[in-house]
Amino acid sequence: MPQKPAHPISDPTESELAILQILWRKGPSSVRTVWMELGQKTGYTTILKFLQIMLEKGLVRRNDTKLTHIYETAVAATETQERLLNRFIDKAFSGSASELVLRALSVKPVSAEERSAIRALLTETERNRQ
Repeated sequence: MPQKPAHPISDPTESELAILQILWRKGPSSVRTVWMELGQKTGYTTILKFLQIMLEKGLVRRNDTKLTHIYETAVAATETQERLLNRFIDKAFSGSASELVLRALSVKPVSAEERSAIRALLTETERNRQ
């Protein structure tokens, strides 16, 4: 049965985020699967320790009903991305989302498809405000 976190969900570290990205992409996984996906650059026991810490932080859940423990994310990727992005916008851009967008568009090339998606999002945002 999946275990509940001991503490409220907190922001992931960079290493924890790398593990979460694997779990979001692959779904519930064993420590070995996560370790293999990371390219075995980090020791197996280090990955296990990270997952145990992430369990305590409420970032993952663990199903220990079988011999091999299976870990899964406790929060959606979009929820985590939004929380991290909001903090980043507040810290780096004094809370200005437009400054973030302008800076992002000036430093990274944007494909025609991406520009179209951005325009559609702006149009939808305008409609929702009316």
